[in-house]
Amino acid sequence: QVQLVESGGGLVQAGGSLRVSCAASGRTFSIYAMGWFRQAPGKEREFVATISWSGGTTYYADSVKGRFTISRDAAKNRAYLQMNSLKPEDTAVYYCATATSWAVSDHTLYDYWGQGTQVTVSS
Repeated sequence: QVQLVESGGGLVQAGGSLRVSCAASGRTFSIYAMGWFRQAPGKEREFVATISWSGGTTYYADSVKGRFTISRDAAKNRAYLQMNSLKPEDTAVYYCATATSWAVSDHTLYDYWGQGTQVTVSS
């Protein structure tokens, strides 16, 4: 199993920046990709970004492209989501998840999930 713990969420004003982190432990050798998803109240879970664990290939949702940057430090088993130019519509609980394949935006292919960290963007 892989255990995931997110951190770094909080309250920020529109236009501001925030970085959330995801620490992985356990069978981290099985990780092929790590993704970030988010879920706002009353809405479905939404794909945000993903990164391949070894090569660093990235893929973003159109809604965050150019504003968010996903990165990883495989040696430290950590992934990050740098969020710039935040908008109120970015308000959500942000989850990291791991996959054993290049799952991209398909949340059903992600095997392990963290508990989430709240990001609130005020207008």
